[in-house]
Amino acid sequence: MKMAVLDFGKTNSKLFVFGQDGRIVDERRTKPDWIRKGSLSVLDEAALHDWALDAVDEAADAHGIGGLMVSGHGCTFALVDDTALTHPILDYEQEPPADIAARIDRRIPDFAETFSPRLPLGFNYGRHMLWLKEVEPGAFSAAKAILGYPQYWSWRFGGRAVSEVSYLGCHSHLWAPRKRDFSSLVDAEGWRGQMPAFARAGAVTGERRFGRAGKPVAIHNGVHDSNAALHAYRRQDLGPVTVVSTGTWVIVLNPDCPLEALDRERDMLVNVDVDGGPVPTIRFMGGREFAVISGDWQGVIAPASIQRAIEAGTMAVPSFAPGGPLSGRTGEIVGPVSDAEERAAVALLYVALMIDLSLDLIRSSNTVIVDGGLNTGGLLAALLAALRPGQPFRQGATLEGSATGAAALAFESVGREFAAETPEPVRAADFKGLDRYRDDWRGLIAGRHIARAAAGAAQ
Repeated sequence: MKMAVLDFGKTNSKLFVFGQDGRIVDERRTKPDWIRKGSLSVLDEAALHDWALDAVDEAADAHGIGGLMVSGHGCTFALVDDTALTHPILDYEQEPPADIAARIDRRIPDFAETFSPRLPLGFNYGRHMLWLKEVEPGAFSAAKAILGYPQYWSWRFGGRAVSEVSYLGCHSHLWAPRKRDFSSLVDAEGWRGQMPAFARAGAVTGERRFGRAGKPVAIHNGVHDSNAALHAYRRQDLGPVTVVSTGTWVIVLNPDCPLEALDRERDMLVNVDVDGGPVPTIRFMGGREFAVISGDWQGVIAPASIQRAIEAGTMAVPSFAPGGPLSGRTGEIVGPVSDAEERAAVALLYVALMIDLSLDLIRSSNTVIVDGGLNTGGLLAALLAALRPGQPFRQGATLEGSATGAAALAFESVGREFAAETPEPVRAADFKGLDRYRDDWRGLIAGRHIARAAAGAAQ
């Protein structure tokens, strides 16, 4: 049996076909379009649907897939009636107008209830729900169901409308992890009745025929992408692990961190795993920041370029995107940059140093698994292993941990074995002066923090 996985990312969307041995036997890629509708930025859902439908049809014809699973990025919701959206899907990278933000932010539950810090834009999608309800109340009154982004796509392709806990529990303001129930915001806004019954990620929720032959394909309930990556590794009995899932966001998940260690001012929060358990998490927009710092570098970064950046003392200091543990600062590059590749090296060093700091804040001392597109070639994992020599590091056998975890959930739900490859041990990189570079970077950050605090006090 083969399984198709639609992995909808904010920047890139992909279809993978998995065999039961865990190997990817085919793939397709596209970029979602975010377009203007009046004053709002929304998803071009029709274009993404048409691409996905063509990709699944091709997978059915070429590989005889037996199931379709979805993995999706966070921060996004969909309102649907019996057949369609009642409003286009909002782009989470937009801030409500100040007067509306002042009203809706007063209704957000406390961190102690939801473990969702108050973040800008739509990084808490309950905030964007409040915004949309203010400006388009008819979209809510017409909606039969409020769906998480992966659940929307599972429904769109023929599944039932269902809820799923890893997505609802993803810093949404909608979930109370300790109670394992909806937050007070859901009841205050009267949304509980629009939340469908729960189904576990991967559960079969419908069936549809695809391809020229009209082959019946099971539709599986989708999953939050970073929690899928966590599941991919926890199911392998590797012992306690911290998962560093990289893409547009770098998400660092350490189930062993005590909840009391979470600092709402550092973009630390509780995610919820596919079985409803709390997963302490810290995150920053590492993929976006890498693109900004590097000038959208797409090539290989040679270790020699990393060494030159270290020797020159050139470093990027935060932040280059909203959110993260060092938010509220304006990012800049300090020191000389000789060429485009060295600028990319500075960007990768920045991501590594931010992850290193995040691992400290999330109290990670167990095995760290580095996964996702920023670890292409293994250089990011090797840098982290060098920065933290007392901690074991592994890296995903593929770069697609989210899709792999999603495939595992779907195969498991129908009683099929799924033998994903074990993550490989990482050999630490050997860069001279890396520890001093890290100390200088942290000193710069501390100095900027002191200066910022002093400026605030003087106002």
